Amino acid sequence: MRYALAILFLIASFGVHAAETPSCSDRGDWPPVIGAWFWTQKDLELDGYKSFLDAVAACTPYTLLSTACRQREVIEPHVHQQVGEAVRYAERLGIKVAFELDIRLARQAFRAKYPDEQQEELVLRFVDAASSIPPPVAFEGVDLTDHMIGSLPKYECLGTRLVRVYSFVRDGEGIDPATVQDITEAGVVATAEGPRKLTVRVPQQPGRTACVIAAHTYLTPDVFAPHLIEFQRGIIQQYADVPLAGIMKDEWGFPPDHTGAPAHDRYWYSTVMAKAYAACSGGRDLVRDTLLMCAGEKGREREQQAAINRYFTLCRNRCATIEDDYYRAGKAAFGPQAFIVTHPTWTPYPGPLEFRKNGLSWWDATRDIGQTDESTPYPCRTSLAKRWGYPLWYNQFYAKQTEPYVREMWEGILSGGRLNVHPLYPRFDLKIGERELLLLRSGLMAGMTRLRMLDFITRAPLDCPVAVIFGHACAMNWAGPSYNRVGLEVASALCAEGYPTDLFPSSLVGSPALRLDEEGYICLGPQRYRAVVLYHPEFCGKQEWSFFRRAAMGKTIIFQVGDWTCDSDLNPLNSGEAIRQKVRICEDDDTCTISVKRYLEEAGIARVTGWSREDATHPLPPDDGIAALTDGTCIRAKGQHNPAGDPICETFTWNGHTVEVDAIGLVAIRFAANGRVTALAAGGLKRVKTEGLELELPQRADLAFIRKPDGTCAGVLQGLSGDVPEPLLRLTPQWQRLAVPPQCHTDQAAPVKESVP
Repeated sequence: MRYALAILFLIASFGVHAAETPSCSDRGDWPPVIGAWFWTQKDLELDGYKSFLDAVAACTPYTLLSTACRQREVIEPHVHQQVGEAVRYAERLGIKVAFELDIRLARQAFRAKYPDEQQEELVLRFVDAASSIPPPVAFEGVDLTDHMIGSLPKYECLGTRLVRVYSFVRDGEGIDPATVQDITEAGVVATAEGPRKLTVRVPQQPGRTACVIAAHTYLTPDVFAPHLIEFQRGIIQQYADVPLAGIMKDEWGFPPDHTGAPAHDRYWYSTVMAKAYAACSGGRDLVRDTLLMCAGEKGREREQQAAINRYFTLCRNRCATIEDDYYRAGKAAFGPQAFIVTHPTWTPYPGPLEFRKNGLSWWDATRDIGQTDESTPYPCRTSLAKRWGYPLWYNQFYAKQTEPYVREMWEGILSGGRLNVHPLYPRFDLKIGERELLLLRSGLMAGMTRLRMLDFITRAPLDCPVAVIFGHACAMNWAGPSYNRVGLEVASALCAEGYPTDLFPSSLVGSPALRLDEEGYICLGPQRYRAVVLYHPEFCGKQEWSFFRRAAMGKTIIFQVGDWTCDSDLNPLNSGEAIRQKVRICEDDDTCTISVKRYLEEAGIARVTGWSREDATHPLPPDDGIAALTDGTCIRAKGQHNPAGDPICETFTWNGHTVEVDAIGLVAIRFAANGRVTALAAGGLKRVKTEGLELELPQRADLAFIRKPDGTCAGVLQGLSGDVPEPLLRLTPQWQRLAVPPQCHTDQAAPVKESVP
């Protein structure tokens, strides 16, 4: 079954190295090479899927396709039949398929069965009720849309209704809470003009202001719908007879909102959600609290902050529950080895759009692998890999031309990640199929094929000696001290200094991934942090306080920016003073960056190639430089000019070891404590010389080898014809051969260049 059989054989041969190279997650196999496949109408036709799959088999190293059909609802019998046929055909080619079975691709079916469980959104409008009759307040719903729907109906606005009207007195200091009255039944007139448009007239109330609250209903399941999870599981079970390698869930959350509600006058809502809010708030009314959250009230500033914290935590927890159940249902249907792809990142930046979409649930959305998309900041990618215990992160990436993919691929190698290759986009000038095939036949595939060598010698993520842990609630609270600030500026500055930095929220405290090890270091998965920046921890609760109080007594040095005086419910904490005695308080971001850098220099922490900074919040790894993994592997990679890699003919030093090398694109090497080379991977290797190892090959080859605990070696060769060269046989007779896809050659030149209209 094409070259994939070689991978399976290689997996078996390397199984004895578990002590040297721990298995990925709980699978014991090699990391997948992932490509994205989005079906068109052609793929739904008889044998329409074959041309793409044939091209994948011939041109790419893909072992897994994250696949979606957004042309028809996934519960339709024809879609089910076509998916089954396509998956079985892909199996014969050695390609695995993870298919999207998201409930958003069956929205009409869900509505037909549960018409009263559609998503609502509250909209607040203010009108001054002066001495004259106030002007009418008009609400008109619009259809929402995003890429998730494809050819399916938009998130149509099904109706608009009046929910409540409040009247109150406010001045320059805000609303007087003692004057707030519910006047919904006191002369308010609501007139519907069709299902979407509603006009509301408020009676004259001199000296007062009115807030009119209406609700739009959309064609999509209420995130809090009682039957959502049951219906979702039913879709998955419907496909249990198809030999899928897994399922995918892409950018889950509330309906798309591309503004982020900057006036804070819109809130996702349903009666079920209101009950959940009341249950977690001691009986508070969600509708009433939207007025408090939006406008604030004199003397109730702390209540406003607490309500915002409560609302976003409720949204995040519910989104995480749905993601987790989808994950578990997928495993139940397709086995424990099933891949659950793709990513929870939407915009993809940890800011207001994401707060409103899912409560910034990136680190809560259950996956086997840390996954992101587009321009997600790299410090978030690296932390997501460690959050889920997988050595790699995957980023689904797209662009108009092939060149950005190549840059993204090489930047990923030097930051611990891989591509999930999305077809060229937007390219509306291309015919059906060309968008996918043009990329598959570019030099990108040669680079991805070569870089597989690294996966044979290591199962470790990028080494990040620093973490910035931001207060999750504080970052999302517009009434708090640090709205829309997650510490990315600090992480970016440290990355630029050559100290890769993880970034993640304080809400990870309590998860098994974040812990204190036996020596007292803060760890996320396999990563041990020498320094941690606790960034604006205001509103972090007692669980976080307990964790960081214990951590402050350990070996990780903690720096803090911002105060910590209360928890998310605004209950006072004594943590501020207790922790301040043990941590290093920094006045601002710049002071923090300088202090952390000085500490790392004094501690002798090795630097890697510094990352660039397009701006303060987007650190970009190099595509020519050195990186390190947590197991001590040093990676030297270079891919600025050729997608399959640039020549590396040089001598470099890492942790006291000098390495002379002549290779192409990639050299990764790991030394044992005694100085002996314990693992090596290289692309187009001609020569390497270091302590205890000297190899010179008659012709270039992609290769990797690893030493077993007993001192013997086993290796893999890729794309080399003929006998194994004698210098390699002297190293070990145990060489397996890995085939290159028939139409993919690692000596390819620069990628295809096209003009873009």
